[in-house]
Amino acid sequence: MDIQFLLHTPLFLGAKPEELKSLLAAMEAAERAFPKGEVILQAGEHTSRLYLVLSGGVTVENHDAWGNRTILGHVAPGEVFAETYACLPSQPMMVSAVASQETALLSLNAAALQNDSCPQRDLILTNLLRITSEKNLALSRRIFYTSSKTIRGRLLSYLSDQAVLQGSLSFSIPFDRQQLADYLGVDRSALSNELSKLRREGLLIARKNQFSLLTGSGFS
Repeated sequence: MDIQFLLHTPLFLGAKPEELKSLLAAMEAAERAFPKGEVILQAGEHTSRLYLVLSGGVTVENHDAWGNRTILGHVAPGEVFAETYACLPSQPMMVSAVASQETALLSLNAAALQNDSCPQRDLILTNLLRITSEKNLALSRRIFYTSSKTIRGRLLSYLSDQAVLQGSLSFSIPFDRQQLADYLGVDRSALSNELSKLRREGLLIARKNQFSLLTGSGFS
């Protein structure tokens, strides 16, 4: 287990190296690997454990009764998921967590944080509050992206915001075409057609998950 990597993650930021091993033991830390496409947590399940991505990536998804998928977010290395459900283990999950590629995870028992003797308990709870607040903002952003009635509006809203968040007109996104379509709530073919139009109009360059916006100097 890479202690230095963990110390720089949002969950353990500010933790003392000499106490981290005790904290991991108290939270019953366990590593596990998942192949691409494997469901890590299924909607309807209960969990008392939160997960930190060590490598790879995880998509947070919702599937309706007809099998239609909506992607609500992506969890990158160093980030956590299922923390809300781990703190409320009686609540069934409303979403599923799926490995978007070959992925290694560290699972942690959230119940340990109820114990006053847990090493650096207050620090971890403070970090979890910050993480939860940031996720609330991310969900608000998605609502903003999908508020447009047109595919172009949704796409440009998302890409413009990514340029702002990443501080560059050239950036990468964590989704492939199908995942981006599911995230924005649109048809993949229609999304691809709109991207082709935007390329022909000279508004952007797109190659796989790499984008460059060719207009909008206000983002620089």
